[in-house]
Amino acid sequence: MRALKYFVNEATESLLRSWRAAVLAILTIAAGLFVLGFFVMVNNNLQQVVGRWMESAEMSIFLKDDVTKEQLQAIHGTVAASGLSREVKQLSKADAVARFREDFPDLAGAAARLERNPFPASVEVRFTPDVRGRASSVEELAARLGTLPGVADVRYDRRWLSRLGSAVQFLRTVGLVIVALLGIAAALTVANVVRLAAYARRDEIEIMQLVGAPFSFIRGPFVAEGILQGGVGALLAVASLWAVFLVGKAWYGRMALEGLGLTTLVFLPAGSVLGLVAGGMLLGCVGGLIVARTVR
Repeated sequence: MRALKYFVNEATESLLRSWRAAVLAILTIAAGLFVLGFFVMVNNNLQQVVGRWMESAEMSIFLKDDVTKEQLQAIHGTVAASGLSREVKQLSKADAVARFREDFPDLAGAAARLERNPFPASVEVRFTPDVRGRASSVEELAARLGTLPGVADVRYDRRWLSRLGSAVQFLRTVGLVIVALLGIAAALTVANVVRLAAYARRDEIEIMQLVGAPFSFIRGPFVAEGILQGGVGALLAVASLWAVFLVGKAWYGRMALEGLGLTTLVFLPAGSVLGLVAGGMLLGCVGGLIVARTVR
């Protein structure tokens, strides 16, 4: 405990002596962790959106005008045999017009003036909640239905939802690359700050070596200094994320809830916050170790 107290005291004094360089290192770590936390926060909310949309995904089976009763029964039988449907609803051509007028009231008059009904009858299929893990089965069902007599077309929401999921994954990968680069920059910045502290204490280090101080006792303050910088930078990043979250929720929260169908906007879970703090301390520790290893 005495050694740990010595490490912390020496690291604190060193940071206060070279506070300008320390502030630069802290801000660099905070920037990297802020970007990481922001991507995690956005990803959590996007996953919530994608999950809700996937649960409400529907398959629309558009029917030919001359579909027969036997063909319609075969379509219903194929859907039922798949085990994927939670609800099946059949819409006639008149129902399709009524839905169009309801969804697009501005165009209702134009639809009423048409000489014939251009909207096809359809069978609407809503899936069971576990459909998120059975994408291949749904694709097979869509392909099978498309070959049945009486079916004009099959439209499936999950196709564009899959593209949305791929876009989210791409953004996540780009974010991780940016965070990795910022992490390397942060570790190198911390190393340079700690190296300056080591240079300022070179005479003291030589005296400690002459009197036989163990290397761990000499190197400890440099590692502690890096950990302190990383911890402060991580706390600054978390505080900045919380401020951005509150401002964004106040300004755009209602728009996001209504436009995306979210129940609530979520901040980082406690595990992610602790992970950010631990990550910042680890980055600082790496920077301190880089310099500590050079002390002989």
